[in-house]
Amino acid sequence: MALLTYRNLTVSFGGPRLLDDAGFTVQKRERICLIGRNGEGKSTLLRIIDGEINPDAGEIEAAPGLRIGKLDQEVPGHLEGTVFEIVAAGLGPAAETVAEYHRLAHEYDEGHDDAIAERMDTLQEELDRTDGWSLEHKVESLLTRVELNGDTLFSSLSGGNKRRALLARALTLDPDILLLDEPTNHLDIPGIRWLEEFLRKSTISLLFVSHDRAFIRRVANRVLDLDRGQLTSWDCDYETYLSRKADLLAGEAKQQAVFDKKLAEEEVWIRKGIQARRTRNEGRVRSLEKMRIDRAKRRDIIGTSNLNFNEAKISGQKVITVDNISYDWGNKPLIQNFSTVIWRGDKIGIVGLNGSGKTTMINLLLEKLQPQEGSVTSGTKLDVAYFDQHRAQLDETLSVAENVHPYGDMVTINGKSRHIITYLRDFLFTPETVRAPITKLSGGERARLLLARLFLQPANVLVLDEPTNDLDIETVELLEERLLEYPGTLLLVSHDRSFLDNVVTSTIALEGDGVVAEYNGGCGDWLEQYEARKAASAKTAK
Repeated sequence: MALLTYRNLTVSFGGPRLLDDAGFTVQKRERICLIGRNGEGKSTLLRIIDGEINPDAGEIEAAPGLRIGKLDQEVPGHLEGTVFEIVAAGLGPAAETVAEYHRLAHEYDEGHDDAIAERMDTLQEELDRTDGWSLEHKVESLLTRVELNGDTLFSSLSGGNKRRALLARALTLDPDILLLDEPTNHLDIPGIRWLEEFLRKSTISLLFVSHDRAFIRRVANRVLDLDRGQLTSWDCDYETYLSRKADLLAGEAKQQAVFDKKLAEEEVWIRKGIQARRTRNEGRVRSLEKMRIDRAKRRDIIGTSNLNFNEAKISGQKVITVDNISYDWGNKPLIQNFSTVIWRGDKIGIVGLNGSGKTTMINLLLEKLQPQEGSVTSGTKLDVAYFDQHRAQLDETLSVAENVHPYGDMVTINGKSRHIITYLRDFLFTPETVRAPITKLSGGERARLLLARLFLQPANVLVLDEPTNDLDIETVELLEERLLEYPGTLLLVSHDRSFLDNVVTSTIALEGDGVVAEYNGGCGDWLEQYEARKAASAKTAK
C-alpha cells in the first residue's frame, strides 16, 4: 500500500533544477536509501517531504492521517534539559505536563519539599484527566529501546547518544515514515550496528540518506537514485543497483556519443549554406534545430573529483615508536601500558566507542600530548598532514580559494604550478564557488575543501580523523583508491567499516578501561570480538 506519492516534483534555487518533473512512491515497510552526489538535492527532498519547504510545482498524495518523523544530520546546539525532557518534547504540548511531573518526582526524592508535593498533586490530576500516564510510559519505553537513562542531562551525552535521544524523540509520534539524513554520522561502530538492528526490526517505512556502504547493504531493500534532477527507483539491494546503474550509464554514454556525432555532421552540412535553403531540405533544417534544443537541455554527468597527493620526501623506516604508554582523563583510564611500532607505509585504523580516546591516541602518537607514563618517539624526516573531523581548520571569514591557499592564485602540485581555480575544479568547485565565502558550502563541500587544502601539503604521514563524514559515496571510493596508492604512512580514525576494511593494514582498538588491542586488517575482527563480549556480559547480567 502506498503511504506517500509525489508526481511532477520540481524544485530550483536559481541554478539547474534539483528536481525536474520527478516522482516517487513510498510503500509500507520499505527501507529506501536515497543516493546521489553532494549538491544533487537529497537533503532538500527530505525537507520537502517533512514539510519544511515547498516545491515549485508537483502533486502529493498521502495516506489519511500520515505521520512523518525526521532525524536531521546535525544535532541542534540549543537543546537543554534531561534526556527524558528532550524525548518527551516530541509529543508536543501534551509533553510539558509529563516532563514537569517526571522532573519534580526526582527533585522530591532528593528532598521532601511540601511545595513540590503540592505541585505534583496538581500535575497528577491533570495527567489523570488527560491520560498523560500513557505518554510517560511511551517515553520510558522508547528510552529503554534506545538504551538511554532519561535522568541524564542531554548536554552531557556523547554525539552518538544525542543522536539516539533524537531518534527516540522522532519515534514518539509513531511515524508511518521516518526520514534519516546521514544517521551514522557521529555514531561509533557498535552504535551503527545497534541502529542497523533497530531499523531492520522496525515496521516503520524508512527513507534515508547515507554514505556508509555497509549500513546501506544491511538496511536498504530499495534504492532511490537522484541524478541530474531525475529520481529513479531500483527495487533491489545495493550491490545489484550498482551493477544496473553502471550498465545504464554506459548505455546513456553510447547513445549520447551517437547523437553528438549526428549533430556535428548536421552542423557541418548547415554551414554549407545554399543546400540548406532549398525547399526539400527544410525538414532537415527543422530537425537540426530540434537537435540543438535537445542538446542544450541535456544535463551531462558532473565530472569526478581528482584527488592527487603532493609528494613529500621519504620518511625514516621507523615512523613512531610507542613504549608502554598510559594516559588517564580525570579518573578515567583511556590508555594503559600500550606499546607498538609504526613503520613507513603502514596504514593504521583507530577504532573504539565514542569517548574511548581515539583523538587522544592520535595526539599522543603525534606528540601533541605527552603520556603520563611511558614514551612516544618519532622517526626522522616526518612531514605530517592532519584532517580535522570538526572542520576547525576552516576560516569562516575567508573565501573557498583563500581557505585553501591564502598567498596568491597559483599553487604547486608535485613541482608544477596550477591556478587555484583549475586546482579546485578537480574537487568539483565551480569558478563562482571558488570566490564565494565558505558560509554557503554544504557539509560535503566543506569536506572536499579540507581535502583540497590537505593535499596541497607535502606529507609522508597522513592523519585523517573521520574524513568520510558528509562525502558522497563516489568521492569516498575515490579517496579509498588514492589512499591505497599513497606511499606514506596513514593514521585513520573512522566509523565507516567498508572504508576501514578496504584501506587499512592493521587496526588499533580502544576497548575501554584503558585496554588497547591491535588486530590485523580492518575492523571486522575487533567488532566480532567486541559484540561477543557484550552479548556474554548481557547474558551474565540477565
